[in-house]
Amino acid sequence: MSTPVKKNEQLTVYIEDLTHDGNGVAKVDGYPLFVRDALPQEEVKIHVVKTLKKYGFAKTIEVITPSPDRVEAPCEYFAQCGGCQLQHLSYEGQLKWKRSMVENVMKRIGKIDVPVHEVKGMNEPWHYRNKSQIPFVQSATGLAAGFYRPQSHDVVDMERCLIQSKEADAVLAKLKYDLARLDVTAYNEQQHRGVLRHVVVRTARATGEAMVVLVTAQKKLPQRDAVIEAVRKAIPTATSIVQNINSAKTNVIFGNDTQTLWGKDTIEDTIGDVRFAISARSFYQVNPVQTEVLYKQALDYAQLTGNEAVIDAYCGIGSISLFLAQQAKFVMGVEIVPQAIEDAKKNAALNGLTNTLFEAGAAEDVIPRWFKEGKEADVLVVDPPRKGCDEKLIATILSERPKRVVYVSCNPATLARDLRLLEDGGYKTQEVQPVDMFPHTTHVECVALMSR
Repeated sequence: MSTPVKKNEQLTVYIEDLTHDGNGVAKVDGYPLFVRDALPQEEVKIHVVKTLKKYGFAKTIEVITPSPDRVEAPCEYFAQCGGCQLQHLSYEGQLKWKRSMVENVMKRIGKIDVPVHEVKGMNEPWHYRNKSQIPFVQSATGLAAGFYRPQSHDVVDMERCLIQSKEADAVLAKLKYDLARLDVTAYNEQQHRGVLRHVVVRTARATGEAMVVLVTAQKKLPQRDAVIEAVRKAIPTATSIVQNINSAKTNVIFGNDTQTLWGKDTIEDTIGDVRFAISARSFYQVNPVQTEVLYKQALDYAQLTGNEAVIDAYCGIGSISLFLAQQAKFVMGVEIVPQAIEDAKKNAALNGLTNTLFEAGAAEDVIPRWFKEGKEADVLVVDPPRKGCDEKLIATILSERPKRVVYVSCNPATLARDLRLLEDGGYKTQEVQPVDMFPHTTHVECVALMSR
């Protein structure tokens, strides 16, 4: 069957919508084209780069009629780098689109007619990330460091990034040259040779502390003392310098072996009134300003009076659990990663919160056992990975019937799917509050309230 457009054809189209990865959507005789650098309400001239049976891909050659929300992307690397997808859309336009996207998936996937509130955005939507994972590669002049091009493993060599911290910019602008002078080589994936794979920078907004993690392919770090000195000079706020060894042939960033080269093992940050000790591999939300907004929303939806028992599924290092524990009678958290549970216990102790219980295991296995043991919950909070809740956990919620379910989601599509399953089992979705955790990207976080 032939398609209505051909590869390398040039034509003028109207953009109807955006995809989840930020491409414009145009239709030619019902055939969808996904167009790079195009926004809704625009008429654009395009060049077709690929056609498949059911859809094709194109790039914008000329914007004939621009969207009222189109702006000049302030980042010089925007056209090459895959880190941000929406810098050419005004921030107000981004928030409008994200709300519309959440409303659409609620209706289309969840078949739910529920109030979706305006997205809670940031006053200053730049330099918000407190964690940067910067890949290093060997270049003709020494070391190159930056972020990947879209849908590739090619690194765009950069000097700065508008959504990362100033400490991460110091790695891009200065540290890569210092390490090159010390003859530190970058790891080559194909040849499985070289030393440095990534530099991970973590910063704590409340305390100003910073941690620098050198992810290496071998245990021996050439010129170790000189490297430590170079890191301290490039990033004066560093209070912790750590080496993580990952010798596996993998694109996973971290290996299992971590050692502190200089300074402390952790940095400390606070969200609201809750203190957190963060290690090199701790899961911790990357936007601390909006994390507080997100957690306060979850706390608001939990409607705690001090008499409730709460279960926090997928609790991580206990971040939401400890927020809830300030107002709940008792909080039980479960997480499949044992190290995260150890961190959660330490964080509870750090905050003097004794009304918590944390257990390592799969939520879909541990929570049914808790209910059998009489550990019932009035409120269940879930914050699952992008794939959403496990079917067994949904079945447990429907059989045990807590009064309220607060669902924190990083993927509106799986959120809508799971809300539909819970509604079919007797729950009612009251409202959905989107929160913009990742400005200038297509991602949006949501908190949904359900009650019996």
